[in-house]
Amino acid sequence: MKKILITGGAGNIGASLADKLSQNKENSIFIIDNLITGKIENIPANQNIKFYKCDVNKFNDIAPIMISNNFDYVFHFAALVGVKRTIENPLMVFDDIDGIKNILMLSKNTNVKKVFYSSSSEVYGEPFEIPQNEESTPLNSRLPYAIVKNLGESLFRTYYKEFGLEYTIFRFFNTYGPRQSNDFVISKFINLALNNKDITINGSGSQTRTFCYIDDNLDTIINILNSEQYNDEVINIGNEDEITIIDLAKLIIETLVSSSKIVHLSPLKEGDMTRRKPDVSKMKKILNRDLTVLRDGIIKCVKNGNYEKK
Repeated sequence: MKKILITGGAGNIGASLADKLSQNKENSIFIIDNLITGKIENIPANQNIKFYKCDVNKFNDIAPIMISNNFDYVFHFAALVGVKRTIENPLMVFDDIDGIKNILMLSKNTNVKKVFYSSSSEVYGEPFEIPQNEESTPLNSRLPYAIVKNLGESLFRTYYKEFGLEYTIFRFFNTYGPRQSNDFVISKFINLALNNKDITINGSGSQTRTFCYIDDNLDTIINILNSEQYNDEVINIGNEDEITIIDLAKLIIETLVSSSKIVHLSPLKEGDMTRRKPDVSKMKKILNRDLTVLRDGIIKCVKNGNYEKK
């Protein structure tokens, strides 16, 4: 039996990971989340999943849970997320440093075998090279969220060097899925399109992103967990197909046969990088199958998500 802790387990990726891992009845899954950005309805009602409402940034909250359970593996996915939210609440973002330190110290002291950390594509900042590679692309973002993620990566490396605590760092690039909240671009656009409402875009919409369907993300993560590959390494988790935000809006409108119109707003003052495209060579090697086509992922989101037509 594997005892697995997922922090931030009420979020899109964390809850979906818990659901998938719990399909193996030999796994015992523990979720903690403070529910600031996560949703209680995201948590699967499976018998081998246990939920604690807990703030990982507070040592006295997380310590009793970790000390009493002796987890084999920890996925530290808890963080304040969302570009607008993190820019408007920088002090709350910096609180996440305490959570990283708590998880690392308690994992070391309770003999956790390996810790997995959710970093972000935001650490790359404006691209110096495309595609963005884990080893060669410099990390240059100055946003608080990206700074904390970068510091987290350094802390994980330090704990490995000092104490031998094994890790894998995931740099997530825009993962979308049925559990994602409407704070994020694809779920927001889908919700608006289903209700034939205007889809708003900041700026011209020429900024590009790549979008990774949740199953591609999860299958990669679980393959790494089970194979013990990419120990003490960083791996981009994303998709290599680049699309502009305006073309994304058009694709969703077309796919959902919506009458929504596209409306342009003023550009964001900061945080809206011009391009994002990861080098996913490592990911494709461990996934060993084709990545999900964006149109197919959009259809799956609508089929399996909790979108409401008003």
